[in-house]
Amino acid sequence: MAAITQAFVLAAGVGKRLRPLTDDLPKPLIPIFQKPLITFALDHLSGVGVDKYVINTHRRPELFQSFFNRSDYAGQSVTLVHEPELLETGGGIKNAERYFGSDPFITYSGDILTDVNLQPLIEEHFRRRNDVTLALRDTGLASEIALRDHRVVDIANRYGIAGSLDFANIAVWNSAVFQRIPPQKKISFIPILSDWMGQGGRIGGLVMNDGKWFNIGSRAEYLEVHRTILREDWKPRYVKAREWPEHVANSAIVDPTAELHGCSVVGEHCRVGAEAVLEDTILWPDAEIASKSQLHRCIVRSQKKVSGIHRNIDI
Repeated sequence: MAAITQAFVLAAGVGKRLRPLTDDLPKPLIPIFQKPLITFALDHLSGVGVDKYVINTHRRPELFQSFFNRSDYAGQSVTLVHEPELLETGGGIKNAERYFGSDPFITYSGDILTDVNLQPLIEEHFRRRNDVTLALRDTGLASEIALRDHRVVDIANRYGIAGSLDFANIAVWNSAVFQRIPPQKKISFIPILSDWMGQGGRIGGLVMNDGKWFNIGSRAEYLEVHRTILREDWKPRYVKAREWPEHVANSAIVDPTAELHGCSVVGEHCRVGAEAVLEDTILWPDAEIASKSQLHRCIVRSQKKVSGIHRNIDI
């Protein structure tokens, strides 16, 4: 069985659509039932044999350094590569070149949540002897990629070939890509691949419509992923923690008279006062909710103190 042991996890985005939530916390670190979003990517990759991660950062790099304080995750190597100026996907890959050597690697967006089976993508890459193999989905959200006979023949209509597929933010790359990206330049991978395929590069793709795939780009999508997990009792097979999903953290203090309804989550070290009511509300670590407060479809950021009645806001 083909295997790849190294991955580049993209975590340098600014999370603009999730503001103000991402003012305090980079999107890859936002909690999903107490578990930081990026750790789903790492667990997923670990399940197919990856044991070395390179993660790029931009906003609040100290929070990544604190989380990966021993330069590892679950005993596996983690290297953080900071980008003071955003380099985009292509520039970010080039910036991490020194950590990958000549072996293939996987790129995986640190702000998606999916349980799609990664092994067929890896197998397809080696079987077709591709330079790059993109994971694709028929989502109806975008149609930039044209696939014919297992080959990507156009991206963003560069060659006038209509596309019908969406990039699923996961790909397998050979090290030859590094020679095609200029150093220290802000550039997307799209023109790199477009040029490469025009020069005979073997750019493959695999449609992977199985499983769940969440792109958490807005507060509505953030709330919805919690509801889906609860409603469908969904747990990716690669998540080994027995206690996940954890609705109320063990360290939280919730008054016995408080009421939690719907898809409400109480983070670590939170305090929820007497007769408070939470409905479809998510509390990040160290939030405090005053007695008799009512919160409906709210998200409360870390270390915030809330009282009164609130609906559909981020606090």
